[in-house]
Amino acid sequence: MSPTTAKLSWSDLADRVLDGHEITPDEAEAILAAPDAEVVDLLAAAYRIRHRHFGNRVKLNYLVNAKNGLCPEDCTYCSQSADSEAPLEKYRLMTQEQIVEKAEHAAQLHAGTCCIVISGRGPSDQEVDHVAGAVRTIKERHPDLKICACLGLLQADQAQRLADAGADRYNHNINTAESYYDEICSTHSYRQRLETVEAAKKAGISPCSGVIVGMGETRRQVVESAFALKAIDADSIPVNFLLEIEGTPLATEDQKRARRDDPDVDEITPRYCLKVLAMFRFVNPTKEIRASAGREEHLRSLQPMSLYAANALFLADYLTEPGQAPDMDRRMIEDLGFEWETPQT
Repeated sequence: MSPTTAKLSWSDLADRVLDGHEITPDEAEAILAAPDAEVVDLLAAAYRIRHRHFGNRVKLNYLVNAKNGLCPEDCTYCSQSADSEAPLEKYRLMTQEQIVEKAEHAAQLHAGTCCIVISGRGPSDQEVDHVAGAVRTIKERHPDLKICACLGLLQADQAQRLADAGADRYNHNINTAESYYDEICSTHSYRQRLETVEAAKKAGISPCSGVIVGMGETRRQVVESAFALKAIDADSIPVNFLLEIEGTPLATEDQKRARRDDPDVDEITPRYCLKVLAMFRFVNPTKEIRASAGREEHLRSLQPMSLYAANALFLADYLTEPGQAPDMDRRMIEDLGFEWETPQT
């Protein structure tokens, strides 16, 4: 940390960001290293940036797990990976009617974005056309409902077919820093993930890409991932916190002990989660920052405070793990004096 960074107040740093300053990696790391006693001041500063660009609106996203398990990849955090021994219901791609029905439920929950997710390395052309057909039907019935596809590694022509069908967004997370990526996956590369994000962008689809915090990366690597997402100009950034799912490689006792004992790896406390979200807001001030999987477990009673930095949430369940009930999320938003953003907002 530089002497200038050490003397800078969070309010002053927010002033500079609001005036167009792009914070440095040292400043971002200082946010993660902030004393717990400064979390309230830090969130107040992050909120000023969030409010400038998003007011008090909260974007609601709903996941459709359209294909579960059956994945040949070895991502160490994932219950659907080939190396996972987690008990899991496996099923092939839903019918178009089932996907449309799930999207109808998203609309009933007042979600602004419906995310259609399938497991696997990447989709076949048949799977892309199948999802594209469902997207067309959903957009005909709910033209204001944004559709995000998350189908794995994507080819340029496949991205174009999704764009032509009306897909608004494509999600493909970088998951972690490039310098740490080989520690969590060996069956595909970080570069391939970036290429998928670029393919979506070239097709005119809004890029969504985010991270999972708590997999054993260092503080500096969390910062590295935030700046990588800034560099690829991701419009939406889901910030997940690792769920240690029994049966996955990262949930073994040896792996958990290694993370606990590593002095360079931060404990995923509720206060640290808030610092992470604030850091992502400072680094990516104009972008949608989404408090995503793991917020219920790791933020616990501090969940509402996350929305002073983040401006989006996933409603209901995640891919393989349950989330907070939608009514509780809506009550949390209302209790803050915020409002959820509907497709008509």
